[in-house]
Amino acid sequence: MMRVLGLFLLLALGATGSQAASLERFKAFLRTTQSARAEFSQQVHDRQGRMVQESSGSFSYVRPGRFRWVYASPNPQLIVGDGARVWIYDEDLNQVTVSRMQRAIGSTPAALLAGSAEIEQTFVFSEAGMEGGLEWLEAKPRDREASFERIRLGMGPSGVEAMELLDHFGQTTRLRFSKLIRNPELDPGSFRFTPPKGADVLGEK
Repeated sequence: MMRVLGLFLLLALGATGSQAASLERFKAFLRTTQSARAEFSQQVHDRQGRMVQESSGSFSYVRPGRFRWVYASPNPQLIVGDGARVWIYDEDLNQVTVSRMQRAIGSTPAALLAGSAEIEQTFVFSEAGMEGGLEWLEAKPRDREASFERIRLGMGPSGVEAMELLDHFGQTTRLRFSKLIRNPELDPGSFRFTPPKGADVLGEK
């Protein structure tokens, strides 16, 4: 699940208002935010609501299609999108998995940010009401083979402050974002990846 989430990290973090207004602000965010960085905390809950995994880390991105997602704990992992490919490096296993960008993100939250501005062709949006002090917007992928059943965005004063993803196995992944900075200067080299010496490289290069 951690690897999957890494590919799905790039959701917009700047919309408020009603469902229609939220969607328009979301589109405006895509137009006006070319880069961002933030920290996150993540919890995974099973079908019965029990927490089965907890992790934290940071991410950054530059549109279109370049991102860096770092799991700092409990198991170090790095996920880099260089615009053409997605690289997943498992430090403990010294193993790299690589896949082409288009195939990796598909109808995922990543596509909401890194893909086309015509997001309504890929997702169906609906208002999900207020909960926990946040206003929620729900996005369902139109592709029936998408990895997630639905994605919920929790919007507060600073933009999207939370995200929930429900998969087809009944697991729910909840993320909280903090210290968001929009349009920072980012090192282009951070979005390039070279497999470490001796690492096993799997997938399509």
